[in-house]
Amino acid sequence: MNRENPNREYLLGEYRSRINRVIDYIDQNIDKSLTLDELAQVANFSKFHFNRIFHSFIGEALFRFVQRLRIEKGAYLLLTNPRKSITEIAYECGFSGSAVFARSFRDHFNMTPSLWRKTKRIDKSNAGKTKHNFRIYFGNQRKELLPSSVYIDYRNKSQIWRIPMEKEDRNVEVRDLSEMTVAYVRHIGPYKGDASLFERLSEKLFKWAGPRNLVNFPETKFLIIYHDDPEITAPDRLRLSVCITVPEDTEVDGEIGKMAIPAGKYALARFELTPSDYQEAWDWVYGTWLPQSGFVPDDRPCFELYPPESLAHPEGKIAVDICVPVKPL
Repeated sequence: MNRENPNREYLLGEYRSRINRVIDYIDQNIDKSLTLDELAQVANFSKFHFNRIFHSFIGEALFRFVQRLRIEKGAYLLLTNPRKSITEIAYECGFSGSAVFARSFRDHFNMTPSLWRKTKRIDKSNAGKTKHNFRIYFGNQRKELLPSSVYIDYRNKSQIWRIPMEKEDRNVEVRDLSEMTVAYVRHIGPYKGDASLFERLSEKLFKWAGPRNLVNFPETKFLIIYHDDPEITAPDRLRLSVCITVPEDTEVDGEIGKMAIPAGKYALARFELTPSDYQEAWDWVYGTWLPQSGFVPDDRPCFELYPPESLAHPEGKIAVDICVPVKPL
């Protein structure tokens, strides 16, 4: 009889935890010069073996992964920060100069950064395709504009947009959020339309958190972080993290990781959705509200925040706040 080693799942989880820790570290230090010694030390692996371990779990060589994240971050900043020069973006993404950035960018996207910025901002064929489609503001295919009766309430250092729509009113609140420490389960690969994937990840997270008394609604917040832009990153490389907020000193293990969501200004757009409505909701935030709000996306992760009443909707819909980091235009 074949019996699996009872420690196998624990050991796999420990390896995944260390790999996730390195990925988080790379995200937080993408503008710096990263070395194999440094990243292997974060993972607590020997530098002589870390490259192979990383490749076996992620499917990419370590520094090819780092380079891709830098290039894709640059591609995103080119679209969302039109006033930043290519040289500024190059340094912000960890390149030694604009020439190195331009050469790497051209090898990856088959076009120069300046051509990407110019053509993607006026590309009218992508309207409505993805949550990060900020460039549709520059096209003319959007028929749904903010109505003239928008009401903005300024109080407590926040702005609340009350927007009457044909089917239902929509509220978008722009306010400062404090830093949140979260425990997470991460997925790398396609996720669009895969409801069972989100259920499996959530179940795994709550099975870990429950016995540790870390699930205490309404204090505990449940959220899903999207780390990559699906218009830029290939589907099999997309990363998402299913999370709950935890105390800062919480110890994690196995597949459960821990990270901090940076403090800052966020736009919180409240929706009540069926599973098929999510794409339209994200498109509305990025393609309709954001371009006319006076804000642009900031360089922090966006996420979906689920209030405690999410699962108690009488019509079976799900309440969710789509949270986008923003800064003044």
